[in-house]
Amino acid sequence: MNNQKIIQIENLCKVYGMGDIQVKALDGVDLEIDHGEFVAIMGPSGSGKSTLMNILGCLDRPTDGHYYLAGEDVSNLNKVQLAAIRNRQIGFVFQSFNLLPRTSALRNVTLPLVYKRQDKLTPQAREEIAMAALEAVGLAERAHHEPNELSGGQKQRVAIARALVNDPVLLLADEPTGNLDTKTGNEIMGILKGLHQRGRTIVVVTHEEDIAAQTERTILLLDGKIESDKRSNNGS
Repeated sequence: MNNQKIIQIENLCKVYGMGDIQVKALDGVDLEIDHGEFVAIMGPSGSGKSTLMNILGCLDRPTDGHYYLAGEDVSNLNKVQLAAIRNRQIGFVFQSFNLLPRTSALRNVTLPLVYKRQDKLTPQAREEIAMAALEAVGLAERAHHEPNELSGGQKQRVAIARALVNDPVLLLADEPTGNLDTKTGNEIMGILKGLHQRGRTIVVVTHEEDIAAQTERTILLLDGKIESDKRSNNGS
């Protein structure tokens, strides 16, 4: 197994506000996640988990400390550089799916490849890669359906396929089962577990203990600090 550290965080701090009115959303967080790990991040409202997710996803920068993504220090990159890292290195899955309406599942999955202009793929090559991603989540037969023709679970499968299409080093899922019933949510977790078993590094941000219990490791945040970091013995 590749033992590369996908996430390495050192003394990470994030402060909001100015002058006397400051809030430390993250307060000296240290964290390492290896290649191929399946990790849940939990915490109550105001714990800092959304802030941490935004920094892990290169959607925001820390106030202090360092964040290394697959060995590259991304802590002080500018917005353009962070956007390039997101497109190349990170796949996102959101609670609300974030699919384009009136656009087929296949087209939704193809879009990240269109933005990855440096690869200079032909439209046919992009479509083949996108179709393979849909097949990987069991949704190839719905490739030409638009989001309003899909169930919630099917929409999330499309979102996962879209997250995978650029072969990212990190799959970051923010409450991926939050808009789904329990049965469908477990099906989505089954897909994520299958991806993990094939070597994907996955971080799930969730407030649901039963979802976190399906991962290998659960990190609990409280008041901007890591309160606990526990490994599961469920063999996910």
